[in-house]
Amino acid sequence: MRANERVMARLAPAALAVAALAACGGGGGESARNELPAGIKEISATAYPATTAGTGATAATQDLLTGGIGKTGLGAAAAPAYADPANPTAAELRRNALYANYRGILDPSAGGGYGTLYGPNVTAQGQVTAGEGLVPGREYVAVLDDGTGRKQTVIAVQVPDSFSASNPCIVLGASSGSRGVYGAIGTAGEWGLKKGCAVALTDAGKGVGLHNLADDTVNRIDGTRATRTAAGAFSFFAAALGDAARAAYNAAFPNRIAIKHAHSQQNPEKDWGGDTLAAGRYALYVLNARYGTADKPVPFTRDNTLVIAGSASNGGAASLRAAEQDGDGLIDGVVASEPVTEMPATGAYGIQFGGAAVAGYGKTLAEYTTWGNIYQPCAALAADAALGEVSYYNFIGLAAMTARATARCDGLAAKGLVAGATTAERAADALARLHAYGWTADNDSMHNAHYGLGNGPVLSAMYTMAYGRFGVDANLCGTSFAAVSATGDVVAAAPAALAQSFATANGTANGAPAGVVYNDAVGGAKAWQFAVSPSTGVADLGLDNALCQHALVSGRNPATGAALTAASTPTKAQSDAVRAGIAEVLHSANLRGKPAIIVAGRSDALIPVNNNARAYTALNRTIEGASSKLRYIEVTNGQHFDAFLPLSGFDTRFVPLHPYFNQAMDAMWAHLKNGAALPASQVVRTTPRGGAPGAAPAITAAHVPPFAAVPAAADQIGFAGTSITVPR
Repeated sequence: MRANERVMARLAPAALAVAALAACGGGGGESARNELPAGIKEISATAYPATTAGTGATAATQDLLTGGIGKTGLGAAAAPAYADPANPTAAELRRNALYANYRGILDPSAGGGYGTLYGPNVTAQGQVTAGEGLVPGREYVAVLDDGTGRKQTVIAVQVPDSFSASNPCIVLGASSGSRGVYGAIGTAGEWGLKKGCAVALTDAGKGVGLHNLADDTVNRIDGTRATRTAAGAFSFFAAALGDAARAAYNAAFPNRIAIKHAHSQQNPEKDWGGDTLAAGRYALYVLNARYGTADKPVPFTRDNTLVIAGSASNGGAASLRAAEQDGDGLIDGVVASEPVTEMPATGAYGIQFGGAAVAGYGKTLAEYTTWGNIYQPCAALAADAALGEVSYYNFIGLAAMTARATARCDGLAAKGLVAGATTAERAADALARLHAYGWTADNDSMHNAHYGLGNGPVLSAMYTMAYGRFGVDANLCGTSFAAVSATGDVVAAAPAALAQSFATANGTANGAPAGVVYNDAVGGAKAWQFAVSPSTGVADLGLDNALCQHALVSGRNPATGAALTAASTPTKAQSDAVRAGIAEVLHSANLRGKPAIIVAGRSDALIPVNNNARAYTALNRTIEGASSKLRYIEVTNGQHFDAFLPLSGFDTRFVPLHPYFNQAMDAMWAHLKNGAALPASQVVRTTPRGGAPGAAPAITAAHVPPFAAVPAAADQIGFAGTSITVPR
């Protein structure tokens, strides 16, 4: 098969049905036929021979892992060029999406470990080679839908040429964050392909689905852009607005963009586990279709194929959810790095840190994200939160951010939401309120960076919209998404930015190309960084917007404590919808006895461990007891974004978590294949690189020591009754 040959590209639904009926054998093992799993529509199958590597616009040969650009290309600061930047091809977009997604979650710098501790040129056994690490094989793309044409979860099953039919294995890789189908290529993808496993990647109902309402253009499933009409059934996402409704919305709010994760009205998070399991079932179907024979149409089943679900962040959460929901026994083991775990009521379990009970823990993503969105700008001014060389305003190039954060402190004080007569006192109180909500002192210096990059405003807007199943025209808390100018005004999105969005965007409103806009700001709609709040009359980073979003989650006005009503902003009905959506995404923490390893960074300020990894591990223990096979690895000096590590100040203070994801996957493999003991739950004490900010010395293995076979007593994580005990 020639490179990039599409053997099922854009098949009509009828043809797909015929193809499915013609196949024989079963994905689950009970059937004598290889039946296409329910809801799956196959899109394409492509061979990637990976015979050459190149970064130019004409480099046509690709591979499964790097898009044909190899270790050198992935490590290059500049993305590969397009032959026509205004009209990139699907193949070019795939190549650049692999580049962007790999770099989006890993540190691609040589000093940070790329090419030595991890990377395409590092073998599965850890040997550093001089090669480019290209992985030849075939990639099968399909879409999972619920019959509405609106779910459109994309699955890409990658089968390397090194796959062994006599030693079959599958790695399930749900995307991190809101990323598209290649969002786990640097984690599950790289590890699994090096092992010779089939890798089942999925966007889990998220991904880069940008509906530009001004010209009615959308992303197709393959990433290219077209009008909604021209895209038809291959539209990845389009807002549920008829032409008249779209025209009316455009007149009131011109140049806005609908985003799939926020506006699909599917609450995709509730399906992350099911989508991951569906990807695994489709992987079995693909393997049986390729290797099955007339005598043995179903050579691979869940009983004879090793299946590991492993990913990071939201992908880690999807891996845990899949194990919780796996009633058929498809998954053999789970690895979740820094997972977002939506915790139910905390009465059943507790957390002890350094011998003392933790007070604030076990809150949901919506709770702590919207709370942080209120307090982080002010708290970032506290002395204990200083990260001088990487201040939050330097991140986004706005020297005025200090004044706006000060105004946020003033506004909070005026509403009785912080105490203190000076900015320093108010900032210290804001930081204390974050501590009471689950953050720790290890997170203090990260608040400025997280807020400066817009994590609070972006996630608070997107997740409340998603949970409540609100359409783009709901104007929830006066929030929308759009491209903005350097002064925060809404502008038309650049055509080239939209054309390349499949590769450059990450599925959120992070500004590429759409950012968070506060429609109700004084003087007209403004980006959150510039917003003047109606209640304060000053530029305070949209305090009123932040308070409204937390009210959606809590059901009460944060300033007065009053319950929401039909006449309040937001309304009780809006809050009820959001809270109903949150209830749909809570974890059970029952892993059905499956072996699992959770890895988390103690300094993670985005997904704080008290609300996530520690809490989940404790709740699992109350359910599965001493028979639980869950192990928890907490890494000191580890934070959420390895991609931040090349930045000045991060390079000297923090270490990458990615080597520990790989160690956890290796440990799970050894346990499942050879019966090796799982690592004990423990704190791994790392050593930051130090040196001058922006010029830290190169990392070595000594900075990131491996799991201890028998951790020292001072490093052991255990349990006291129903509480997890974590040493300081």
